[in-house]
Amino acid sequence: MQLIRKYNTAAPRYTSYPTVPYWDEQRFNIDTWKQTLLQSFRATNHTEGISIYIHLPYCEQLCTYCGCNKHITVNHGVEAPYIQSVLNEWELYLQLFEERPRIREIHLGGGTPTFFSPQNLHNLLSRIYLHADLLPDATLSFEGHPNNTTKAHMLTLYNLGFRRMSLGIQDFDPRVQDIINRIQPYETVAEVTATARAIGYTSVNYDLVYGLPLQTMVSVGDTINKVMQLRPDRISFYSYAHVPWVKGVGQRRYSEEDLPKDEEKRALYELGKTLFAQHGYTEIGMDHFALSHDSLYHACNQGSLHRNFMGYTDHHTSLMIGLGASSIGDSWYAYTQNEKRIAIWQQLVNSGQFPVVRGHILDGEDLQLRGHIHALMCSFKTTLSEADKRSTVITESLERLQELEKDGLVHITEDAVSVTGKGRPFIRNICMAFDARLWKKLPQSQLFSTAI
Repeated sequence: MQLIRKYNTAAPRYTSYPTVPYWDEQRFNIDTWKQTLLQSFRATNHTEGISIYIHLPYCEQLCTYCGCNKHITVNHGVEAPYIQSVLNEWELYLQLFEERPRIREIHLGGGTPTFFSPQNLHNLLSRIYLHADLLPDATLSFEGHPNNTTKAHMLTLYNLGFRRMSLGIQDFDPRVQDIINRIQPYETVAEVTATARAIGYTSVNYDLVYGLPLQTMVSVGDTINKVMQLRPDRISFYSYAHVPWVKGVGQRRYSEEDLPKDEEKRALYELGKTLFAQHGYTEIGMDHFALSHDSLYHACNQGSLHRNFMGYTDHHTSLMIGLGASSIGDSWYAYTQNEKRIAIWQQLVNSGQFPVVRGHILDGEDLQLRGHIHALMCSFKTTLSEADKRSTVITESLERLQELEKDGLVHITEDAVSVTGKGRPFIRNICMAFDARLWKKLPQSQLFSTAI
């Protein structure tokens, strides 16, 4: 419990390095970013292929725990114009590339992708496919709300090559569902899951969240026992990120007094981890658990697990194209983020302009540190090269790890840093030791959610 109090500080989730608040926007320019795009595309299109993340930001109601970029509306007339704008943005990338892209991965995120009608999703994806080659082992996945993910949605996406579905469950306790404004009965989730499996989906993921307002050991245990009855192939067990200072997140319906605190919150995670293990789930990276037949499990065992802005994936792709308002792209050598405001994003892409409003060009030190943070997040271990041993920034990182080693969270040798079993819950703190940009300019206000 002392370790929890000691290390429960604000820390990034490290879907990237540098993290978004530490992007050097002054050095960023569109032309250099385009050059890095082409560099990655030419080097990897015929080996890795590319990934595409499509942000579909609309929801019919606000879930008050959510920290994502979204737009709340019941007007479905927004669907077709938004999809046309996504296709216009895709055309801008096609004009850059010198040959047909080979797609390794597509993820539809939100918002609520199943806000969109099956026909509109078909129009979007079929037109993306027109000018690209879908690789035979491509991974196609979408996020769905159990209340509006219909059989028609699932059939349409299945026929377009999708085999993975992720459902936002969060919690089954009626009191918790009420305070986070996310009412979805167990029976609805069971029906959607059964329908997906009958159609032929090979991987169903459930998103669960611990640390939500009004959660208790009893209620979380009951939620997980219900989940075990449905036995999803994967489970994402996320720590609730309380960031009410971020504009538009809606986390004002409750206060910090309603949230499980430090040790109590950690106990919820340990309960979940124990129950998952008892039912055959293996911990994969941070926050993720999978059954032994799932591809995420195999990627972890084979050392091919990858992490990017979409989270953990079982394929490594250096180039990830972000389409849609607020989407983030990654050429491996640079990051970009699109305009968040939908109307302005649409104006830009519809006039033939890339809607990028911020970005970061990685320098050599960034790439070096990114490699170590990525390795720690994906395999709980990173090796030290001869160049690393001569590097001042790595020496400083190892010095920052000394306290964590004393606490038994990492094991440091001449050639590697390994995370211990005791240290896995503190992986964000461990990666933070390698975050040179953060240590050069410590935040004056809270930027990130707490680590635990």
